[in-house]
Amino acid sequence: MNKQNILNRRRFLTGSSAVLGASLIPTIASSALGHSSRSGSQAATINSDQNTHKVPILTGKEFDLYVSKQSAIVNGKKSMATLINDSLPAPTLKMREGDTVVIRVHNQMDESTSIHWHGLLVPFEMDGVPGISFEGIPAHSTFTYKFKLMQSGTYWYHSHSGFQEQTGMLGAMVIEPKGRERHPIEEDHVIVLSDWTSRNPHNLLKLLKQRADFDNYHLPDFKKLLSDIAETDMKTAFDKRKMWNQMRMMPTDFTDLSGETTFTYLINGKTTAANWAQIVKAGQRVKLRFINASAQTIFDVRIPGLKMTVVATDGIDVAPVAIDDFRIGVAETYDVIVTPTKDAHTIFAQNIDRSGYVAATLTTKEGARAATPAMDKVEWLTMADMMGAMGADGYKARHAKTEYDFKSDMRVDSPRMNLDDPGINLRNINREVLNYSQLRSVDEAIFAEQRKPTREIELHLTGNMERYIWAFDGVKFSDATPVNIKPGERVRITLVNDTMMNHPMHLHGMWSDLRMPNGEFQVRKHTIMVQPAQKISFDVTGEAGRWAWHCHLLYHMEAGMFREVAVV
Repeated sequence: MNKQNILNRRRFLTGSSAVLGASLIPTIASSALGHSSRSGSQAATINSDQNTHKVPILTGKEFDLYVSKQSAIVNGKKSMATLINDSLPAPTLKMREGDTVVIRVHNQMDESTSIHWHGLLVPFEMDGVPGISFEGIPAHSTFTYKFKLMQSGTYWYHSHSGFQEQTGMLGAMVIEPKGRERHPIEEDHVIVLSDWTSRNPHNLLKLLKQRADFDNYHLPDFKKLLSDIAETDMKTAFDKRKMWNQMRMMPTDFTDLSGETTFTYLINGKTTAANWAQIVKAGQRVKLRFINASAQTIFDVRIPGLKMTVVATDGIDVAPVAIDDFRIGVAETYDVIVTPTKDAHTIFAQNIDRSGYVAATLTTKEGARAATPAMDKVEWLTMADMMGAMGADGYKARHAKTEYDFKSDMRVDSPRMNLDDPGINLRNINREVLNYSQLRSVDEAIFAEQRKPTREIELHLTGNMERYIWAFDGVKFSDATPVNIKPGERVRITLVNDTMMNHPMHLHGMWSDLRMPNGEFQVRKHTIMVQPAQKISFDVTGEAGRWAWHCHLLYHMEAGMFREVAVV
């Protein structure tokens, strides 16, 4: 079996020895793959409903990580978890830029595993993607990662095998800079956002393929119709519904899986009820390192009563931006600085579709807790989210022939190119909300690396919601050939989102240098969220090796939005 076939089988069939039986033997599969049951007499390794477990912090140059299947209680339900060192999330790894680190991963499970160091520039053999960069870590074996740390900042690590990431195999990495921090602080804390389901992830994917909107609890109903008539008039309300019906699309398709019935949201492994809390000193400058380590959830974050100053994204320093809210796509990181008062403050992260949230506390006093704000109002997607700029930007998209079949249910001919849109459900709130146009890299060395690309690659993010097929240019990974780049070659990549969903896109092994609409360099990132009907361009410099490139919504990746980039 060749390496591509190995990856096909791993991404779409593995993650447990019982995956193939998931649809054939439900009882066995449910037990093996993490189906929940009410708490029994057996004690769980982790209880996310209680604020007792503290995430370990490991420091140094050598680390030992032990991967095992354990039980976890989340939102009152016991289910199977994939844990590192018996912790949810996994231990925070603290390292120093310039050091060579050795990380031994001991697989104590009966299935293979892997760890990907998200955003780190490492030799491709150390990147941790089975079937592309290595063969994976077999059951009951040890694999040693060894690489030099070429950067500093906030990053994270996670499994790249099946649904192990969804079941808890994820953790934070903090790499201290060689020199001084650009922005002086007194305190420094990691905030890991994640989503948890007690349902079998393989069964969830199967449900999505059977009916993609099964978890959409914001479908237009009679109550919403009456509300629209009251706000506008009967004709406007009916015309709006007629338009969406004619297009056979839903105006509330923000996400596939919601917090209504499927997900429980966690901060540092704790539910809102458990209330993860951090004692801080009033008046001090506190850095909060936000990491969205979710499988499928885009969060909107705010701390009512506290202004946040964004100072870094994806480990890269940016010019400070004072904001009230920021949207964090899956796999993105943001560093913000806050100055707490004597009052308690709520860290509030709501799902993009407003179906759920998670809250935690910053406080100067033990036991103090602030009020939890209400979630913001749900809006409908607009024509701009479906049709783009409709010719206003003068750009005409090029569609591949492979987009014209059942795997793509819409195409955007004139995508919008603006970066100043915070996104659906954030456009009409009376607060300062971050958008990509405000992010500006400040490191002179990064600007020195900017050079004119020699060619451009345009690819479209495509999907069929009814069949739950996601792809590049209408071609699923199992049918795709690699994207080829030469070592050292500077290439401009343009992504056009031909769907109504946000896609956080992650290219392994290389920085993505986001361009302004006029082509000028703006900010360096490792994960770029592409909004519906939007065109995004970024430059990359080919790094020798075989690399993964995919949407970081785990269920989109599993359904085909994945490519290999071969730099040879």
